[in-house]
Amino acid sequence: MLTFVSILLVIVSILLITVVVLQSGRSAGLSGAISGGAEQLVGKQKARGVEAVLVKATVVLGVLFFLLTILVAFFM
Repeated sequence: MLTFVSILLVIVSILLITVVVLQSGRSAGLSGAISGGAEQLVGKQKARGVEAVLVKATVVLGVLFFLLTILVAFFM
């Protein structure tokens, strides 16, 4: 059982990394890093199309990663 959960954890980890890398950045460069925080607080923009799917996939994979990590720790 530990082997199965560990393999599943590795697969979910790779998928999570891939989904996070595929997401587009919210700001560009250093000037975006400085003003980007204020911009996110004032006007939130909803993700559309592929971005919405990537955001939902990130949340689902993040929760799966968290649960699988707890399972691996439990079995050890």
